[in-house]
Amino acid sequence: MAEYNFRDIEKKWQTYWQDNASFKADVDKTRPKFYALDMFPYPSGAGLHVGHPLGYIASDIVSRYKRIKGYNVLHPMGFDAFGLPAEQYAIQTGQHPAITTAENIVKYKEQLKNIGFSFDWAKEVQTCDPSFYRWTQWIFMQLFDSWYDYNTDKARHIDELIALFEKEGNSNIKAECDEDVPNFGAAEWNAFSFKEQQNILLKYRITYLAETTVNWCPELGTVLSNDEVKDGFSERGGFPVIRKNMMQWSMRITAYAERLLDGLERIDWPEPLKEMQRNWIGRSNGAEVDFRVENTEIDIKVFTTRIDTIYGVTYLAIAPESDLVDIIISNDKKQEIKDYVEVVKNRSERERMSDVKHITGVFTGAYALHPFTNEQVPIWVADYVLAGYGTGAVMAVPSGDQRDYDFAKHFDLPIVPIYDNMDISEHADPTKEGKMINSGILDGLGYQQAVDKAVAFIEEKGIGSSKINYRIRDAIFARQRYWGEPVPVYFKDSIPHLVDEKDLPVILPEVDKYLPTEDGDPPLGRAENFNYTPEGSSESYPLELSTMPGWAGSSWYWFRYMDALNDKEFVGKEAEEYWRSVDLYIGGSEHATGHLLYSRFWCKFLYDMGFVKEDEPFKKLINQGMIQGRSNFVYRISGSNKFVSYNLKDDYETSALHVDVNMVTNDILDIEKFKQWRPDLSDVEFILEDGQYICGSEVEKMSKSKYNVVNPDDIIEKYGADTLRLYEMFLGPLEQFKPWNTNGIDGVFKFLRKFWNLFHDDQGNFVVSDDEPAQEALKTMHQTIKKVEEDIEKFSFNTSVSSFMICANELARLKCNNRAILTDFVLILSPYAPHVAEELWQKLGHSDSLLNANFPAFNEAYIREDSYEYPVSVNGKMRTKMSFPLDMPKEDIEREVLASEVIIKWTEGKQPKKVIVVPKRIVNVVV
Repeated sequence: MAEYNFRDIEKKWQTYWQDNASFKADVDKTRPKFYALDMFPYPSGAGLHVGHPLGYIASDIVSRYKRIKGYNVLHPMGFDAFGLPAEQYAIQTGQHPAITTAENIVKYKEQLKNIGFSFDWAKEVQTCDPSFYRWTQWIFMQLFDSWYDYNTDKARHIDELIALFEKEGNSNIKAECDEDVPNFGAAEWNAFSFKEQQNILLKYRITYLAETTVNWCPELGTVLSNDEVKDGFSERGGFPVIRKNMMQWSMRITAYAERLLDGLERIDWPEPLKEMQRNWIGRSNGAEVDFRVENTEIDIKVFTTRIDTIYGVTYLAIAPESDLVDIIISNDKKQEIKDYVEVVKNRSERERMSDVKHITGVFTGAYALHPFTNEQVPIWVADYVLAGYGTGAVMAVPSGDQRDYDFAKHFDLPIVPIYDNMDISEHADPTKEGKMINSGILDGLGYQQAVDKAVAFIEEKGIGSSKINYRIRDAIFARQRYWGEPVPVYFKDSIPHLVDEKDLPVILPEVDKYLPTEDGDPPLGRAENFNYTPEGSSESYPLELSTMPGWAGSSWYWFRYMDALNDKEFVGKEAEEYWRSVDLYIGGSEHATGHLLYSRFWCKFLYDMGFVKEDEPFKKLINQGMIQGRSNFVYRISGSNKFVSYNLKDDYETSALHVDVNMVTNDILDIEKFKQWRPDLSDVEFILEDGQYICGSEVEKMSKSKYNVVNPDDIIEKYGADTLRLYEMFLGPLEQFKPWNTNGIDGVFKFLRKFWNLFHDDQGNFVVSDDEPAQEALKTMHQTIKKVEEDIEKFSFNTSVSSFMICANELARLKCNNRAILTDFVLILSPYAPHVAEELWQKLGHSDSLLNANFPAFNEAYIREDSYEYPVSVNGKMRTKMSFPLDMPKEDIEREVLASEVIIKWTEGKQPKKVIVVPKRIVNVVV
C-alpha cells in the first residue's frame, strides 16, 4: 500500500538533486537566461524561523517554473557573513567570529536544503571567505584609482586626471571633489612634491580619506551609517550614538546622485521603495546666495529652493558643527555656544531633523547683511540645521517655512509676510501667489517669475548662482571593528597607498581580543606585524586598521554568483555578458537606502570602467511582506498560583503571560508541557473549561521574547517541506504582512494527500488510465494551467494554491485518473511542491527528472463553452435552470422555456406578459 510518505519522498529527491547537480547553471547561449536572486541572509545563531523562507519560496517557484519553460536558470545562494552580531558574541565569549559564523552557515544550509530550494550550491559565496573578499578589496582599489568627470558624466581612471593636470592644471576640470581644492596650472602641478600631489588627488578620488563628522557608537566601538542609527541610538543593540569628527574612508556616491535618480525610471521596483530612494537622494533645484558677515570679509553661503522669499529673511541659522561658528561668534557668547555645541553633537542628524518639538538655538552675537536690502540679519546657531546638507547654513523665512516659523516664535524673532495677501497664520504656504511686499526687483511678480528674476539678479551682482543640491551625503566606508574585510591600503609618509594587486587578498589577521587597543586603535591594532612590504622595498609600512562596512560585500555579490570559482577576475567576461543582471530580486524594503542604493552605485561605477555591461543590477524587485507571529497567552489570577482558561478570565482579575506556541494546538494548551517549561510553573493549578485550557491569541511580530517563533524544521518534520512551501504561499499575497497560524496548515496537508490519492486506488495501488480524457476533466485542467501560468507571471502565488485545491476537488469528483490529465497536474504543481511532483512523475514512468520536461501548453479550445446554463425565474424568483446552446436565438430559448413543465406549473397556465432573455445571464418570465 503506497501512502503519502512525505519524509521518505523528500529526502529521496533532495539527495537526487544534490547528487545530480540538478540546478547547476552554466553559460548556455542556446537557451534564454533567467537570473533569480534572494537577498542573501546573515547567518545568525538562531537559524531560520518560518518567516524567513517566504521570499525564498517565491523565487524558487519562479525559478522552477522558468526552468520547465525552457530557460537556463541561475538561482544561487550565499551568506552575508561579516558583521556585528558575530563580533559581539566573540567579545563576550572569546571565540573567533569565523568559528561561530561557520557553524551558523552549516545550520542554515541544512535548513534551506530541507525546504527543497533549487539553489546552485556550487556557486555559493560567503563574504568572509578570502576568495570572495579578495575581489571586494580589488573593487575598492578600482574606486580609489578613479575620479568622477562631470564633463563625460562617468568615472575615469586617476591616471587620466593626472595627465590633465600635467597638461593644463585643473581650471577646466569639472569633477566631484572636495570643496577646498586649490586652483593650479600645469606648471604648478608639475612643481608640487609627490606628497602634495597625492594629497590633491585624495580630494578627487572616488574612495578617499578625510576628516568627517560621523555617527560614533562608543559601546560598539565603531562608526555607523545614518541608516544604522535611529533616534540617537544604534539600530543594533540600542546603544547611544554621538556625532564626532574622525579620519574616515568615504565614497563619493554623491557623484552618482543624478544617475541614481534617473535609473529609477528604468527599473521595475515597488513605487514606495523608489520613493524612499528619491527622498534619500533629495534633489533640490535652487540657488546659492552669499550673506556677508558684518564688518568682515566672510561670506556665509546659503542654499535655498525659494530665493523668491528672500525679502522674508529675518535671521540666518548655521549648523553647530560649522567651521564658521568659532570664527564669527562674539567673545561674550563663546562659552554658551561651546556648551550648546557639546550637547547638540550627541544627537543624530535624523533625530535633529525629525524632532520638531525640541527647539534649541543660540545667538552668535554676529550679524550678516541682507544681500538685497543691506539690512542687519542676526546669525544664530540652531540644531535643526545640518552641516552635511546644502552649505550648513539657511536663510530663515518664518513666514514661508514651518521650522523657521517655530524657531522664530520660540525665540521671539520677527516674522515678516512675503506677499501682500499673506496672513502670518498662512506662513506655511510656500507657493502663495500675490504682490510681494517691499520686493524691489521682484515687485508685482508671480512665484516662478520672482524665482527667475531673483536668480538672475544674484548672478549679475556676483553674490550667488543657481544650483542643484542633493540631500545624499558621501558614504562612510570604514568600521573600527574586527570582523570585516581589511582595507588594502598601507601608509607611507602619512599618504595612503594601495597594496599590489598580486598581493590580494589582505587576510584578516589574528588578534588576542576583539576590542580596541589601549591607545584607542581599532582591534586590528592588536595584530602582530600587520604591515606591508612593497615589492623592491626593504621597509614595511602599517596597513589600514579599520575594516570595511557591512555593505561592502553585498554591493557586488550578484556578479560573483555568475562565475564564483574564477580566480582571475571578479567575474569572467563570458559569464557576465550572458547573465548580465538580475531578472528577479526578492528581499526586504528595509534595505532601500542601504544595500539597494550602494549596489546601484557600485554597479554604475563598474559599468563606467567597462567591467560590466549593465548599469543597473536588479531589473525587477519585489519586497516580500512579513510573516507575523500568532502569540498565545495564559491568564494568571492576580495574587495566586492559578491560571484560568480564556473564556472564564473575565470572572477574575488576571494578568496575561506569553506562552510558547509550540505547546499549544488549536489554542488548547498542553498542560504537562507547560508545567515542565519553567521550574516556577511546575505546581500551578488550572481552571479549565470543558476539561481543557483554552489560550488567548494575538498577532505580533515573530520573536523569541514573545515565544511565538515557529521553526520550519518542526513543520517539515510534522507535515513535510511541500506542505510548508504551499502554506507559506497560501497565507496571502507575497507583498503583504500576514499572520502565521499553524492551525490552518492542516488544510494544505489534506490537499497534498488528496492530490496523491488521485493517482492511487483505495488500496493504495498506483493506478492511472490511458483512456481518452473526458471533456470536463480537460476543461478543469486547462483552466488551472491558464490560471497558474498567469499567477506565476504576476507573482500571485496564493491564488495558484487555491486553484490547485479546486482542481483536485473537481478531478476527485469526476473520479479522473487519466494519465494525460494527471501528468499536466504534476508539472504545474511542481514549482510549488517539487518533491511529491518528482515522485509522481517517476511513478508515471519517466526515467529522468521533471526538470527536463516542459510546462503544459494551455489550449483554449478545451475551455471554450458550447452551451450556457441559464437560471430561469418567474416574476423575479428563480424556479429552475435550463441549458441552451450559446448560438441559440432568443426566440427559440423563449419557446423552450415556456414549454417547460416547471415553468408551466409556476405560471399556472397564464399567458406571460413578456419573457426577458439576457444572453449568458438569465431568463425571466413575467406573468
